[in-house]
Amino acid sequence: MSVLNKNVKLIALDMDGTVLNNDLEISIKNQQVIAEVLNRGIPVVLSTGRTIMTCRPFSDLLNLTSYLITVNGSEIWHTSGDLIERTTFTLEQIEMLTSLRNKYRTKYWSTSINHIYRNEIPEELALHDWLKFGFDVDDDQIREKIMTILTQNQTFEITNSSLTNIEVNPAGVNKANALKKICKELGIQMDNVMAMGDSLNDLAMIKEAGIGIAMGNAQEAVKNVADWTTVNNTDDGVAVAITKFVLQ
Repeated sequence: MSVLNKNVKLIALDMDGTVLNNDLEISIKNQQVIAEVLNRGIPVVLSTGRTIMTCRPFSDLLNLTSYLITVNGSEIWHTSGDLIERTTFTLEQIEMLTSLRNKYRTKYWSTSINHIYRNEIPEELALHDWLKFGFDVDDDQIREKIMTILTQNQTFEITNSSLTNIEVNPAGVNKANALKKICKELGIQMDNVMAMGDSLNDLAMIKEAGIGIAMGNAQEAVKNVADWTTVNNTDDGVAVAITKFVLQ
């Protein structure tokens, strides 16, 4: 079946580089089109690497009333504020990631269930529940060395949200798997999902959704697996794609 003929029953949107413009705002056009979709009874799910703290204001702005996928799928929330599911690192995993960072002296960030640490991390790792770890590496050779080490470890899910970073979640944690759980809750098939994004942490959901959309500003690897490429996030690419596949 042509993707143009698919019956879209849920729309999953990445945030940074996708529904957000470069000023980290949702344009009026994107807001209007999303409101029209919601009026038709089609749920919209924000699916992001962000935490619930920095996702919720945009969910509220859009008047969303279903689910939120945060921290690349480490957490699934209902927009009411109920936590549906959470997956954390083991202590051994977070210790390995911090030692790797110390060895290569990279910039980094780490996300616990209630805080984001940037280029710092508490000494007592065991006192916190960890959701995600990120390396930001300008040096291509060092980034490649870290990637090689990480990809040999079967307990990690490895993606990125920019060309210079590496994002690490527990194995099996990704936006596609989180979306499948939401679809099961709603009685929807993945074939009836339209998913949109720009980076490697969007790759799985774009591949597995019935309609996978890459942003015009997306990484080439994302464009290569998408069913269609819309215009840039700065040109209302989300609104353009939704209008083409859902509203027309």
